[in-house]
Amino acid sequence: MSVTSYRDGTRLQRAFQRENDHRALFIAYIMAGDPDLETSFELLTGLAEHADVIELGMPFSDPMAEGPTIQLASQRSLAAGTKMRDVLGIVRRFRETNTVTPIVLMGYLNPVLSYGFEAFADDASNAGADGVIIVDCPPEEADALTDALNGAKMDLIRLATPTTDDKRLPAVVQRTSGFIYYVSVAGVTGVKEADADAVRSPVERLRAASGLPVAVGFGIKTPERAAQVARVADGVVVGSALVDEIAAAAALNENVTQKVLSKASELAKAVRSARLATV
Repeated sequence: MSVTSYRDGTRLQRAFQRENDHRALFIAYIMAGDPDLETSFELLTGLAEHADVIELGMPFSDPMAEGPTIQLASQRSLAAGTKMRDVLGIVRRFRETNTVTPIVLMGYLNPVLSYGFEAFADDASNAGADGVIIVDCPPEEADALTDALNGAKMDLIRLATPTTDDKRLPAVVQRTSGFIYYVSVAGVTGVKEADADAVRSPVERLRAASGLPVAVGFGIKTPERAAQVARVADGVVVGSALVDEIAAAAALNENVTQKVLSKASELAKAVRSARLATV
């Protein structure tokens, strides 16, 4: 089994070293271009005050792993005319003032394939992205993408699920880097709730198999649930709860950034204080 080593000096590595402070990382997800590119940039800038890592969704017309919340976010972004170069553009603009907070691009294979693996990897790296999650790219088909990302010094972060058995696990961790993203529920985003007790054993198993930190996502919407997961995982990913705030605020013509950052602040405090009683 070949596991890509966790490269010294990356933004992601420095972020996960904060576990030395006895806490998990808070990882926030938003969709680029939702509800528009300028608001996405404002959200990126504001979320950096609360999140240790930001996942930025790349809109796609058929996001098969997503529940209604993020499906609709993708639709809103595409309807606003967001292109891949626009996504990379707001990352580049973000990097003009923030060189610390890691950004992981999350999306689906088709837009990246259309862009071209090497061109995408080079442009994403030059814009300031640190890693990529491609939800629908199986390990058996990932060598060309992985080669391109490694050449651009970017991490390919893989998903593991409750159905990833011992036979499948070596393929999942092979050539992955940055961290492992554990999908805590069987299903799509934003529908079921994560069970912190059920997460503990898979997280330990994935750490042992990969030698990497493990972040847990899907099914984490409340500060209480985020704190529970933060006691056993290296990172806690929240997406649908933040995207729900975007949709609700936009529908009511309220300040989207203010609403999202308020929610992010609550979640970040819950994650960061979760282990205090146990250290």
